[in-house]
Amino acid sequence: MKDRRGFLKAASAGVFSAAAYRSVLGANERVRVGFIGIGLIGKRHLLDFLAQPDVEAAAICEVYEPRLSEGVAIVEEKSGRKAEGFKDFRRMFDRKDIDAVVVSTPDHWHAPQTVLACASGKDVYVEKPMTLFVREGRWMVEAARHYNRIVQVGTQQRSGEQYKQCVEMIRGGHIGEVRNIRISSFRNITPGFTKPVGTEDLSEQDWQMWLGPATKVTFDKNRCIYHFRWFWDYSGGQATNLLSHNIDIAQWAMRAMPSKVASFGGRYSLKGFGETPDVMETMFEYPGFILNWSNSEISASRRGGSLEFLGTKGMLRLERGGFEIFPDPEIPADDQIPRFTEPRRGPAAPQPRTGAMKKDGYEQVRDQFVPHVRNFLDCVKSRQQPASDVESGHKTSIACHLANIAMKVGRMVRWDDAKEEIIGDRDASKLLVKEYRAPWDRELKAVLPKV
Repeated sequence: MKDRRGFLKAASAGVFSAAAYRSVLGANERVRVGFIGIGLIGKRHLLDFLAQPDVEAAAICEVYEPRLSEGVAIVEEKSGRKAEGFKDFRRMFDRKDIDAVVVSTPDHWHAPQTVLACASGKDVYVEKPMTLFVREGRWMVEAARHYNRIVQVGTQQRSGEQYKQCVEMIRGGHIGEVRNIRISSFRNITPGFTKPVGTEDLSEQDWQMWLGPATKVTFDKNRCIYHFRWFWDYSGGQATNLLSHNIDIAQWAMRAMPSKVASFGGRYSLKGFGETPDVMETMFEYPGFILNWSNSEISASRRGGSLEFLGTKGMLRLERGGFEIFPDPEIPADDQIPRFTEPRRGPAAPQPRTGAMKKDGYEQVRDQFVPHVRNFLDCVKSRQQPASDVESGHKTSIACHLANIAMKVGRMVRWDDAKEEIIGDRDASKLLVKEYRAPWDRELKAVLPKV
């Protein structure tokens, strides 16, 4: 096809309508995609993939019947096609005509479904956090390599133009030497969640599929359908949920992994269901800089949430809506000594140490989600590594898990990134892995490459 890549680029920029694009693309140009999980983010992904003119939504997998029906209906409404519905993702993987799958399930399913998808010859777009525990990440990396699959992780900020620009400026020294990074997320959900989101019960068969490799418990509406995130069996709380987005950007910009992690937190005020902390403070030591993460579920604060890089020339604040650089004034240190009885020395209008800059008006779906989908589809075709490849997703998840591990053991942990091991702490090391429940332990072992 003449200049197909140029046409793809123009289409992704919105130059051509979907109808015009479909008239040019043949069936062999379409990427047939199956979707696993049609919750909040799963529905968002379904809509964003359907908006791409070279996507055919071939199948929907969801154990919660109302969402399964909704997903199938959305596909028919948006594309005029009938997607096949599944409750067991393995039957979806049996379809040889499906090229890729989107995994938007609770966190405890991300790794096994990704590995099994790779073994079935499917490329994977998997939501963050990539893993429930550290060891899963290496399994996913090795599976993607062994089966030659493209795996895109849902840290969509990596596809945002403002994030890419800021990474370049940080690496280029625009704010000087970065020695401190601050990440925060604040909201107030006092007294906590008290009502389930799902209104219908799951059958015993569907509940067992929802649990998958996690510990067997009696069906509880409060533990699934959105609220899974507050239970350790299925998630790492806000450390793996919210922290993962911005620590991913920090580690990308700084090309670094932590060597020491200290963390404090607990469930102090929230009385609703759940186990994960409502307040958490974590400090990461990296080579040459410190990263602090502050999280609160019981006070929204005036700051909300942000990512701030503090350098020797100024500060860069980066958010989904844009970024701003705040230069520090060029005032000698000796002139900054407090003086209460004599005039302050130094220039009346000191020069900034770097250039101020501000860009805003970015939108999360338009400027991060959609480009991330487009990047994945282009990589499915080109076989190039995507913006959020499986190795970077693994490294991001490691940092988040270490925050939880340090909090759980109540002491600082030391991390050897080359060996991917915690140094000299047997109790903390035990938390790097969890056992899968049968039969999923056997299913995973059957397809994992020998490493």
